[in-house]
Amino acid sequence: MQKGTIGVTTENIFPVIKKFLYSDHEIFLRELVSNAVDATQKLRTLSSFGDFKGELGELDVRVSIDKEAGTLTVSDRGVGMTAEDLNKYINQIAFSGAEEFLAKFKDKANTIIGHFGLGFYSAFMVAKKVVIETLSYQEGAEPVRWECDGSPEFTMDKGSRTERGTDIILYIDDDNKEFLEQLRIDTLLKKYCRFLPVPVISGKEQEWKDGKYVDTDRDLVVNATEPQWMKKPADLTDKDYLDFYHELYPGQDDPLFWIHLNVDFPFTLTGILYFPKIKNNFDIRKDRISLYCNQVYVTDSVEGVVPEFMMLMQGVIDSPDIPLNVSRSYLQSDTAVKKISSYITKKVASRLEDLFKADRSDFEKKWDDIRLFIIYGMLTDEKFCDAAMKFLLLKDTEGKYFTLDEYKTLVEANQTAKDGNIVYLYATDPTAQYTYIKAANDKGYNVLLLDGQLDNHFVQLMERKLEKTQLVRVDSDVVENLIRKEDKKEADLTPMQRSIMTTLFSSQVPEVEKTTFLVSFEAMSPTSAPIVITQNEYMRRMKDLATMQPGMSFYGEMPDSYMLVVNTEHPLVKAVRDEADNALDAKVEPLMSTVDEDNASIEAIRKGAKDGKLTAEEEKQVSDLEKAVAEARSEQEKLVKDYAEGQDMVKQLIDLALLGNGLLKGETLSRFINRSVSMLEKK
Repeated sequence: MQKGTIGVTTENIFPVIKKFLYSDHEIFLRELVSNAVDATQKLRTLSSFGDFKGELGELDVRVSIDKEAGTLTVSDRGVGMTAEDLNKYINQIAFSGAEEFLAKFKDKANTIIGHFGLGFYSAFMVAKKVVIETLSYQEGAEPVRWECDGSPEFTMDKGSRTERGTDIILYIDDDNKEFLEQLRIDTLLKKYCRFLPVPVISGKEQEWKDGKYVDTDRDLVVNATEPQWMKKPADLTDKDYLDFYHELYPGQDDPLFWIHLNVDFPFTLTGILYFPKIKNNFDIRKDRISLYCNQVYVTDSVEGVVPEFMMLMQGVIDSPDIPLNVSRSYLQSDTAVKKISSYITKKVASRLEDLFKADRSDFEKKWDDIRLFIIYGMLTDEKFCDAAMKFLLLKDTEGKYFTLDEYKTLVEANQTAKDGNIVYLYATDPTAQYTYIKAANDKGYNVLLLDGQLDNHFVQLMERKLEKTQLVRVDSDVVENLIRKEDKKEADLTPMQRSIMTTLFSSQVPEVEKTTFLVSFEAMSPTSAPIVITQNEYMRRMKDLATMQPGMSFYGEMPDSYMLVVNTEHPLVKAVRDEADNALDAKVEPLMSTVDEDNASIEAIRKGAKDGKLTAEEEKQVSDLEKAVAEARSEQEKLVKDYAEGQDMVKQLIDLALLGNGLLKGETLSRFINRSVSMLEKK
């Protein structure tokens, strides 16, 4: 019998391992089964080269539980180990430099396993004692038994195994009895080992008999040894891809399409990525794509390997070239990861372009389901954005689709403004904005539909990417001003009429919570609406963006600001103006004259001041005049407001405009309905 101390000069190795892997202690099973698979694969390789001439027999890995003995055993029929192998691979952790390693990394345990061959030692996270029974494939080899109780001391003696291979026997400690439950072990094997290249057997298949599940005599194989991503795309049918998707994600709808990754230079990468139906549900989850390393499950946290926008996809990526930390659970950032990420981005963009070119009609049918994915990609990845410009589709309010070039050709002639910019009009809610869309359509304008969660940002992106192009929401101004083709026609109002009409209309706008209204006048078509409510494009964009960008909260806290645009050419507005002239001109004109005269006097006094400084007497004169101006304006405003209170037509025109924009609610809506009934009764 050989006794010895495992090749480390400190007793901290096991506490470090246990402490590091405490939260992920279940991965011990993945490590041991992976080692068993490696041993099996090595034997296959030796046999293929003629270095092993014996019978391979049944090559599998078996995981068995003995609840009475309190053991969990992982067995294989691979290459096995000699006493020399055990000394090299087990007794000398990391082969050499262990003291230097621990001095350097004992406070950073997350850099141990994987880099230094400590996968086997993860067994001590759940076991109070570990026994190895092994027999090497080499001719004349002797069986060996190795035993360790979690301290650096071990014993190694002649073993009892009669067939080549290795048994790793874990005596599960009291805190981890869950790993003696078959269901728990099967769940872990399904998670970590479901696609390993060697059959993994755990217990027996069961069948329903006499009101309960009972074991059969058939071994339960928990894994599929040849997953679809390891096969050649040419050997797979659409049904194969769909079946694999539903194996990964039971109960979900069919994916829209998929991408089979297969590259072996300058790195090795395989996998299948699926496009699920996304709609407008912007849900970036970190667990949609699983990362494998040589068919061993590693993690579903694939940030870095997969660009963020592809977190909307589902599927599997397998690469032995992705650098992992000790537990093979987290990615190490380096240039290889960036290259792989770049390749995946390029491959996805290429696949989308191919689908677009191969079947435009089918691509259009799926566009609404993948649009969010593509827009998110364009916003977050410049290279993907440039590639996507080739297959990006714009959809208008009539449901027609256009490429960027097609749409430019469609609208360039009729929607180019006086300044040379092509104006793309768009709507975000075709029902609420119907009136504005119709007004634009009546002028021969096309209106795009941009109703996605990210379209506020997409509008900004398009204006940056498309030369001499401006995107304007269809309700941001009256239709005559959306695409300015000639100088603006001024409203035909005298200064006194403008003053009276401003107070007349502004005084009758009902209060809307967190909302302000400004009144302006436009000389629109007589057939256009008497009042149009618009929202400034810039401020609306800033407020919309603020809902998704916390750093812009300043805009988000500002009240909504609307422009109440009065059409001075509409017959009803002209009638309101004429009636106001007849009722108010004689009373308002003297007040306005007083204001004009007093303001002129104030200006004259200020201009005549010596060295720009007013004397005490001049300051009193200015103060008295300013007071007189304020009183005259106040009296004028009161006159107009008192008159406005009796003008049902003014209130009706305002409320109709508010109603058309969904801004008339509660008590003001009730008053509008009652007023409407009363006005009809008078007819």
